[in-house]
Amino acid sequence: MLFIPNRSFYICLGIMALILNIETATTNCSVSIAKDGRMIALRELNSASYSHSEDLHYFIKEALEEASISTSDLGAIAVSKGPGSYTGLRIGVSAAKGLCFALDIPLIGISTLESMVSQLKLQEGFVIPVLDARRMEVYSAVFTSDYQQISETRVEEVHPDLYDKFAQQAKVYIIGSGALKCRELLKHPNFVFNDSIVPSAKEMCSLSFKEFQLKNFENTAYFEPDYLKDFIVQQGKPKKYSR
Repeated sequence: MLFIPNRSFYICLGIMALILNIETATTNCSVSIAKDGRMIALRELNSASYSHSEDLHYFIKEALEEASISTSDLGAIAVSKGPGSYTGLRIGVSAAKGLCFALDIPLIGISTLESMVSQLKLQEGFVIPVLDARRMEVYSAVFTSDYQQISETRVEEVHPDLYDKFAQQAKVYIIGSGALKCRELLKHPNFVFNDSIVPSAKEMCSLSFKEFQLKNFENTAYFEPDYLKDFIVQQGKPKKYSR
């Protein structure tokens, strides 16, 4: 009998490596397509109004057209798994899981903080990506200059001694939306702050390809983002009624 290999066969061999990357953990709605870890298409918009629900599927369609491929050509979907905005993560993960189920392809989860660190090229020191978690809290983790994570991802309250043990050893680059909050209290001269770095699907390309090669896939049915904090509904002020 003649064996005709299908897409699943090539996925198992790690040959097909067209990956759609989705990043919606913060204000940046970002979509990329990568072939063997190299980006071939990108669509993104960093808007404080959180336009993810309106833009995400449109960006996916445009990225596929730019790459001259269809969804049936994809070998996997990668999604930023947090931490970050509860609503943003829900939108991205829901879209990714829906595509994976429809196309019968693997789901890859990528740490939001790790993709931020990948934007820097350092010879020494530490990198601490911090995302605003409201009040005086941040989502954070500590990485070495060669991208090794050396602390667990957590929610931390910003206080003057936070990260001091790292600043006493070397330069510490604090990046992300929580950097300005940290700058108010962290005064060691080894701290360097940069609030302009946002998570992007650009940096997910190499990370998702690595996970694809290792076959580190999520359980699509049960996968949930790393929220770290419970979702809190903001209650408005009660309306006053006059008789």
